[in-house]
Amino acid sequence: VQLQASGGGLVQAGGSLRLSCVASGSIFILLAWYRQAPGKQRELVASITSNRSTKYADSVKGRFTISRDDAKNTVYLQMTSLQPEDTAVYYCNARPYMVGTQYWGQGTQVTVSS
Repeated sequence: VQLQASGGGLVQAGGSLRLSCVASGSIFILLAWYRQAPGKQRELVASITSNRSTKYADSVKGRFTISRDDAKNTVYLQMTSLQPEDTAVYYCNARPYMVGTQYWGQGTQVTVSS
């Protein structure tokens, strides 16, 4: 199993970024994005199941959209109206089942300047 995330970068407040993560080596029921800011715990940002059911952290609802393209083994996170508090390392996460084993990507840095 391999997860390769990309798309992070530096953006001004109010801007947008799209993160991508190619998840190969298995079929994943659940794909998700987490983030970890300096000095804080890793937190769930958004998740999507194989039947396209989604969940979002309250802090990103209405601004971020998670989607998946199973033909490309890819999960996306479209981020709009970015704020400095969104600054963090973003990690993709994949689970073959709803519970149990999970896999992590290497993380991609998102920095939002004010």
